[in-house]
Amino acid sequence: MATTTELAGVLPDLLPRLWTFAWRITGDRLDAEELTQKTCMRALQRVGPLRDDVQPLCGLYAIAYRVWIDELRSQRSRKRTGGAAQAPQREQDPMRPRQPLASGSTHDASSHTVAAVDQLPHAQRMAMLLVAVEALSYAEAAHVLGVPVNTVVSRIVRAREAIGRHIAALPERSRQATAR
Repeated sequence: MATTTELAGVLPDLLPRLWTFAWRITGDRLDAEELTQKTCMRALQRVGPLRDDVQPLCGLYAIAYRVWIDELRSQRSRKRTGGAAQAPQREQDPMRPRQPLASGSTHDASSHTVAAVDQLPHAQRMAMLLVAVEALSYAEAAHVLGVPVNTVVSRIVRAREAIGRHIAALPERSRQATAR
């Protein structure tokens, strides 16, 4: 990204992916809309040239992730001091089936994989989301998460191992459906 003016020119094309990313990390439509708005405002308020080595979408993801993490930390801090009410229940993620799936269906394999990913620790889940779902390179994922590339690689390896253990622990019939 060279300037905020150039960002403003490409932002409309990037909004659908940014909103989808925001929904995936927040798990709620309204929170995703709010996070998307805050991300856009923060990106457009930046003064001066932006990093040339970072793609606009990757830069937006980094801003969104930082805003989201900062808000989580703020909520935790308020909870510790007794100043926050309980969070409302989240809407179901659009990427997941709304009804339990019949065993052996074509969606059964993906539901087992989604369940395995849902059980990952936050850091591993975010690395997998950025690399496997958003198709960012390890370097881009490292930029978004604010960690070294080796850390992203390590998180991906540990996440894949955990997913493999989860799939291996399934009954034989479910494993066969997952292997298809």
